[in-house]
Amino acid sequence: MSYPRVMLGGVPIELHAGPPAQSYETIGGSSTVRLHEGAAVKLSHWRRTRITLSGTGWMSPGLDGLDYDNALELRCTKQQAITSADNVITLTGTPRPDVAPWALALVGDQWVSTPCVVVAGVATLTPVVGATLYQICWMPVFQVFAEPPPESVEGGNFSWSIVAEEV
Repeated sequence: MSYPRVMLGGVPIELHAGPPAQSYETIGGSSTVRLHEGAAVKLSHWRRTRITLSGTGWMSPGLDGLDYDNALELRCTKQQAITSADNVITLTGTPRPDVAPWALALVGDQWVSTPCVVVAGVATLTPVVGATLYQICWMPVFQVFAEPPPESVEGGNFSWSIVAEEV
């Protein structure tokens, strides 16, 4: 089995362009306000994800032909995960359609695999005797806006980076 690749707009980023470093950052319309006598209240209007990708390799990632004026599908390989004491967990993102979510159960001090089924964003993990925690993991897919990635070449190595924001 081959490992899935990061894909932007249907174009896979091959390892020759450098293994993509990936990070997620929550962006959003939230703020903390102070009430009478200084009590804090958090007001949240929306949250989205900013995804940063970068790499250095022997060739360009080849993303110049994408339509950056419209939303693009971004398939990432950096997993997202939720840990819970319950074996039924609501996912906070959308799993890649080509990589099934996977699940773990903490038994003693060891994480063991357990089957799971995801329906309409809710994961049901098979209970494990003695488990104290469960974790659901998935590789996410996002609809994003991005700009063409800046690229440079030095000493025969191509460097590139992409900052994308969830639509």
